[in-house]
Order: sequence, then structure tokens, then C-alpha cells
Amino acid sequence: MKKADIRSIIVKKFRPTPSKEKVVERENILQRDFSTEVINEKWVGDITYIYTLKHGWCYLASVMDLHTKKIVGYSFGRTMTTELIIKALNNAHEAQKPGKDLIFHSDLGTQYTSEAFGDVIQSYNMIHSFSYKGSPYDNACIESFHATLKKEEVNHVQYIDYKSTELALFQYIEGWYNRKRIHCSIGYKTPQEVEELHTRAV
Repeated sequence: MKKADIRSIIVKKFRPTPSKEKVVERENILQRDFSTEVINEKWVGDITYIYTLKHGWCYLASVMDLHTKKIVGYSFGRTMTTELIIKALNNAHEAQKPGKDLIFHSDLGTQYTSEAFGDVIQSYNMIHSFSYKGSPYDNACIESFHATLKKEEVNHVQYIDYKSTELALFQYIEGWYNRKRIHCSIGYKTPQEVEELHTRAV
């Protein structure tokens, strides 16, 4: 790369300061076992930060199905609240209509450990699994998606405001990531292709 005068397009971006708040460990059911047999068996969720010139930091909450690597639900907002992740989960549930006992895995962020989010998990008959404190690899798949989003889209754009950023994220997730971007981990298919193959097989 040096000889050809080629440089990586990946640049270091903002990393939030870790919270000093005391974190209570909770059960890690997933235990880094990202393997699946069917769709809607294991979902993972997380939040990432995206900067806009007019509105400052905004937040994207995403939900991924581990079988297809598809982003089955997401929510974008100007505040990092429990409502943001509830909306992302609601969107995923409405789109996928999963059966009971689906495992939903997240980190130990206050939004995910809140009583309000726990009530939603319970109402959907899901099983909530949590990463161990300070162990991002426990939620590697959704962390990887957010890293890819930053490398391929966010780090190359100066977003003006919340609305234009929301549209850009919709175009990336729905127009590119889910339907056109192939993944080696799912046999060089797109997430949508894998979901459709599974649906037809069932």
C-alpha cells in the first residue's frame, strides 16, 4: 500500500468515555454462541453514536437477527433513551413476528437493564441475555455491524441535521446492507436472500 501510495479510508472516530456507574452483572445466556438453526432464534441489539452539525450527537439503536445478519429493526433519535431501544425492538417484532423464547442479547447499558425494557422483553416472551461487564466481544456481531456502518457510510459524510441523517441511515440499512451487501459468514449472500431462502424452505 505504501509503495502504491494507497491509504486506508478507515479513520479513528469518537469513542464515548466509559461510564463510572456501578454495573450489576446479569446472566449471559448467549455465551458468545452466535450459531443458529433458524431465523428469529437469536437477536442482538446495541446503540451507536452519530454526529450531526446542527443537532450534535444522535443515536442509532439496531437489532440484528444472527441467522441472517439482517437488521430486523432499528430506531434513530436525538436522545439515548430507553424509548429508543424499545422502538427498535418493537419495529423488529412487528416486522418479524417471532415465536416465544427468542433470545435477545445486549450489553449492560442502563437502557437495556431498565425495568421498562424488561417489561417489553417479557411481554414478547423473549429471553434477555447480557454481555459481561467490559466484554464487547460478547456482542461482537452487532458491534461489527456498527463498525461497518461507520467505515462504509458515516465516516465519509458530514451530516447536516437529524432528518437528513435519518434518511441516509434508512438508505444504507434498507437499500444497501440488508438487500445488496453480501456477507462471507452467510455464504456470500445478502441478509434478505438468506431470510427468503429460509422462509421458502419452511
